[in-house]
Amino acid sequence: MANTYTALHYHIVFSTKQRERWLRGDIEDRVWAFIGGIAHKNKMTALQVGGIDDHVHVLIGAPPSIAPSKIAQLIKGGSSKWIHDAIPQMHAFAWQDGFGAFSVSKSSVRGVSKYIRDQRLHHRHRTFQEEFLLLLQVHGIDYDERYLWT
Repeated sequence: MANTYTALHYHIVFSTKQRERWLRGDIEDRVWAFIGGIAHKNKMTALQVGGIDDHVHVLIGAPPSIAPSKIAQLIKGGSSKWIHDAIPQMHAFAWQDGFGAFSVSKSSVRGVSKYIRDQRLHHRHRTFQEEFLLLLQVHGIDYDERYLWT
C-alpha cells in the first residue's frame, strides 16, 4: 500500500489445551525462538515472546494486512506442528482453541515487553486464569465465563 504508515502492536495470549503444563523450562527457549521465526517468516516482528508451562504471551508488530486472528492462527498452527515434529515426546500437545489479543500503543511496548519477560515472577502469585481475567477486565472486554476456559 503506497503512502500507508502504521505502528500496530498486539499482545497475543493463549494457553495450552486445558492448561496442561507442557512448556517446561528445558524447551521453552526453543518454542519462543520458533514463534519468533514464524513472525519473521510472515513479515511480522516478535518483539517479546515468553510465558510459563501452560501459556504464552507474544508481543508482536504486524502490518495492517494481517488481522490479530490471523496472527494467532499462524503462531499457534505453525508452533504446534513444529512441536509435534521436533519434540516427539510431545505428540499429544495442543494449544487451546481461543486466544486473547490486546492492542498495545508504541509508548507501552517497553512495559508489555518487561511484563512478558517477568512471567515466572508474576505467576508465583497469580494463575493463568487470574491473569487472563485481569487482562480482559483492564481492556474492558466483556466475556461469558461459561465459554472462557474451553
